[in-house]
Amino acid sequence: MSVTDQHMTLTCAGIPIASLSPVDAVSKIIWLAKAPLQTGIDVHLCNAYSLALADRDPHLHRVLSRAKINLADGTPVVWANRALHRGQEVPKQRVRGPSLFHDVFERGQDVGVRHYLLGSTPAVLDALSTNLAAKYPKAEIVGLDSPPFRSLTDVEQIEQVDRIKACDPDIVWVGLGTPKQDFECARLASQMNRVVIAVGAAFDFAAGTKDEAAEWVQRSGLEWAHRLAHEPRRLWRRYLFGNTRFVRAATRRRPVGLLDDPDGA
Repeated sequence: MSVTDQHMTLTCAGIPIASLSPVDAVSKIIWLAKAPLQTGIDVHLCNAYSLALADRDPHLHRVLSRAKINLADGTPVVWANRALHRGQEVPKQRVRGPSLFHDVFERGQDVGVRHYLLGSTPAVLDALSTNLAAKYPKAEIVGLDSPPFRSLTDVEQIEQVDRIKACDPDIVWVGLGTPKQDFECARLASQMNRVVIAVGAAFDFAAGTKDEAAEWVQRSGLEWAHRLAHEPRRLWRRYLFGNTRFVRAATRRRPVGLLDDPDGA
């Protein structure tokens, strides 16, 4: 697939998911990052938990339904799409957020992609930028922003957008946790013609503040078990109730078929 072609979307739990492989997703994001955009592009990494949240939260459902690109970040989402869209071209692999983050940094070096990192704590951002600079020496990190752990005021939102624009990034990476990062990603994309990506735990993994699962665990679809073992108090409700709700939503909100991306994003 040429990255300039319109991608196809598949409905999963009532949310349009881009039918893109990991390689195609990286190519598309890098192409969009360097393209003369007329509007912002919000990109969301959707897993079973985020789709379950969207099923019960009309605001999140509206944000993801209107998003320019939703990617299948979760093996259950891939499995559901393959089961519900038989006969269609459905990627066999998920687009894993932390892997997408690293791949865009690596490949973006050759075309001068400029990155802005928004989220987490100052300490995590310092470690993150240090590690990325060591691993991708030609990557351009043009700004770091650790917002307060509360809703920004209207004035603070305007100031934040002004700071980002002044740094002139091609991609704004947002790591604030689901669903806050999805709301912020959509808001920022609506106010600037940049690619804005809600990337989840990628900041912590790349900074070394959380342990990543081994590659074979990631490939097997058991990364959730690794994360649950490391953060049981925080995540047990997510996986117990979230996964159950996702299955119900994917079954209840039956797909309407394959759709052209109306914006050509």
